[in-house]
Amino acid sequence: MQESSGVPDVFDPRIYATGIPHERFRALRDHAPVAWQREPEVLGWPAGSGFWAVTRHADVVRVLKDSGTYSSCLGATQIRDPDPTDLPFIRRMMLNQDPPAHGRLRRLVSRAFTPGRIERFGATARERARQLLAGAIDAGGEVDLVRAVTDDYALLNLTDLLGVPPGDRGLLHAWTERVIAYQDPDEPPVLDAEGRPVNPRSPAMLAEMFGYAQELAAHKREHPADDVMSVLAASELVDAELEMFFFLLTVAGNDTVRSAAPGGLLALVEHPDEQRRLWAGEVGADTAVDELLRVHPPVLSFRRTAAVDTELAGQAIRRGDKVVVFHASANHDERVFPDPHRLDLGRTPNPHVSFGDGPHVCLGAHFARLQLRVLHEEVRRACGGLALAGEPRRLVSNFINGVKSLPVRLREPSAPTA
Repeated sequence: MQESSGVPDVFDPRIYATGIPHERFRALRDHAPVAWQREPEVLGWPAGSGFWAVTRHADVVRVLKDSGTYSSCLGATQIRDPDPTDLPFIRRMMLNQDPPAHGRLRRLVSRAFTPGRIERFGATARERARQLLAGAIDAGGEVDLVRAVTDDYALLNLTDLLGVPPGDRGLLHAWTERVIAYQDPDEPPVLDAEGRPVNPRSPAMLAEMFGYAQELAAHKREHPADDVMSVLAASELVDAELEMFFFLLTVAGNDTVRSAAPGGLLALVEHPDEQRRLWAGEVGADTAVDELLRVHPPVLSFRRTAAVDTELAGQAIRRGDKVVVFHASANHDERVFPDPHRLDLGRTPNPHVSFGDGPHVCLGAHFARLQLRVLHEEVRRACGGLALAGEPRRLVSNFINGVKSLPVRLREPSAPTA
C-alpha cells in the first residue's frame, strides 16, 4: 500500500472534536480524492490495516450505490475491523448485509415505516417539542439545548415509535451512549474483564439489549399497538433478526436526530442572517432542514470493503481493501454545491448524502426529517432567536457528528435575532 505521507489525516477521532475538518477534506477532494489513510493506535484502540478515504460527492455516491463492488457484508460498515469471531454475528444486521439478503430484511421492516404511521407521530413530536422548550425557557435565559431539549426529544420520539414503555426509556439512552460514544475520552470506557477496550457492538456487550428486545416483542404479541415493535414482533423475522433490528433502530434511530438537531441549531446560531430568514418565514422549514443536514450530517463516514479488484477516481483498489466514504466531505464538494461553505436555507437542489444513497439509504429518513422540521418550527415559535452563551462541545468520533453541549441564550419572541 502507498504511504500516506503528506496526505491529510481524516481518521483520528480527536480531529472531529473541533468540528468537521473542512480544509483537510478540500485538500483530499482536490488532490487525492481516493487517498490511503493509516490507522494508528488511537485512544487505546489497536492499529488497523488502513483504508481508502473517498471524499468527492460523485465517488461517494458511486460507492454507496454499487454494492456488488463495495460490500457492506465482507468487513461490516465500521472503519475498525471487528473481531473475526464477531463478524458472523454482526452480519445479522441489515446494515451489514448486501443484496439480495439485505433486500428481504428491508422489505420486511419497511412495512413498519409506513408514511401514515410516521405522520401520526407528528402531533406527538410537536407537543413534546413544545413541552421541552417551555421547560428550557422557564429555566432562564441561558440553557444547554442538548441537555434540556434535543437529547430527550430524539430519545422519547423514538421510544414512542418503537412502543417502549416510559419506565424503560433510560435503558435505551444508556445502550446508545455505550455504542456511539466509545471513542470519546469523556465517556466511561467499555472494557473487558482484563481491562482492555472492547467493541461495544460485540455479542457480550449487546446481550442485555437483545434480551430486552425479546421481552418487548413477546409483550407486543400479547398486546399489539400502533408501533414499530408490534409490527416487527408479528413479522417473519427470526429471533436473531429481530434483536438486530431493535439494536439498529435504537442506536441509529436515536442518534441520527440526536446529532442532527443540535448540529442544525448550532449552524443557525453561527449564521445569524440565515437564522433571521428562517424566523421571518422567508424560507420553508423543509428546505431549511435539508440544508442544515447538509452542513451537519449526523453520520460522518461509513465503510465498505472491495469485493473485487477495481478502480475509483483513477486509483487502483484491491479486493479486500477497506473503502470509507466521508459524507461530510461529499456534502461540501464544490463540484456539486455552489459556495458549499455558505449556509443557504433555501438551497435547491440539495443532493446531500446525509442519509446515504443506494440500497442502504436511511430507512427512517422521513421520520428524521419530520422530527427536525417540527423542532425548528417550535423553536421559532417559542423564542425570538438563538445566540451562543458558551463554547459548544463536540463528540470525539470519526463516525457520529455529535454535539455534547450547546449553551445558548433564548431571546424573547419579540426580540431581533442579532
